[in-house]
Amino acid sequence: MTLDGYIQYQQNQLMTASPAKLLIAAYDGAIRFCRVALEKMREGRFDEQSLNINKALAIICELLSTLREDVEPTLVGRLKMLYTYVIERLAYANLNQDGPALEEAIRILGQLRETWSEADQIIQRENQREEAA
Repeated sequence: MTLDGYIQYQQNQLMTASPAKLLIAAYDGAIRFCRVALEKMREGRFDEQSLNINKALAIICELLSTLREDVEPTLVGRLKMLYTYVIERLAYANLNQDGPALEEAIRILGQLRETWSEADQIIQRENQREEAA
C-alpha cells in the first residue's frame, strides 16, 4: 500500500468512526504525544519535549471544549476537573522538565481511555442484543 493510500484509509476511518471511537483516538493521540515528550525529556531535547506536550495539550483542550453540561452535568463536572488537572500537570512537566508529572498525566489519560473503551464495548454489545431480538 502506498503512503497516499494509507493516509486515505486513515482519513476514511476517522470520517466514518463513531463518537466513542473518535474520543478513544483523541486519547490515543494525547497519550502518544506525552510518551514521546517523556522520551525527549529524558534525552534532554527540550524543544521536542515542548512541541509534543503542546500537541497533547491541544487535544485535551479540545476535549474540554466539547463537553456538554446539558447532557450529564455531574459527569461533565468531573471530566472538567480531570482535564484541567491533566492540563496543569502537563504545563508543570513542560516548564520544570518533571518526568513524574508527565507520567501522572499519561496514567490519567490512560485510565480515561480505558473507561471510555469499556463503555463503548458495553454499548456495542447492547446494540447487538437489540438487533438480534
